[in-house]
Amino acid sequence: MDIVIRRAREAELAAVGELTASAYLSDGMLTFGEEDPYLAVLRDARRRAEHAEVLVAASPDGELLGSVTYVGDGGVFAEVSRPGEAEFRMLAVSPAARGRGAGEALARECVRRARRAGKKRVVISSQSQMHTAHRIYTRLGFVRTPERDWKPVPDLEPLHVFALELPDPKRGDHNI
Repeated sequence: MDIVIRRAREAELAAVGELTASAYLSDGMLTFGEEDPYLAVLRDARRRAEHAEVLVAASPDGELLGSVTYVGDGGVFAEVSRPGEAEFRMLAVSPAARGRGAGEALARECVRRARRAGKKRVVISSQSQMHTAHRIYTRLGFVRTPERDWKPVPDLEPLHVFALELPDPKRGDHNI
């Protein structure tokens, strides 16, 4: 299946927020389910788009398959990135679109953007039970970086950090 990766359009932001929230809810990734305070953050794609790049994976006919928030230059949505690093967050694929490659295509686009921006590394944090995402990250060359694991709130288990070293464009290194 062809997948188009692009910036979310203004008119799609509410749908992107709902897609993200429903993916997290259906996978049981929210400690307090429908009452989890993080659900409001997941639904607020409009705010994310004001401070970062919200990307979507869409079918050629425009069906939204998934989304991700790319944070290239710090700011309010940066959680684990340091100077010279990019990160992405809230990678979500609609349950109906799973297995079509949308999640990997979104992650690859974030890496591509970081490389194009001259970043030295891409970092992400992930819940320990997000096994499908971990397989994607490993396939793309990300490695666990446990010394950077962290807890956003006291009641949550630590989030696992993964990092991908990017090639030095001056040396002509290439990956992904």
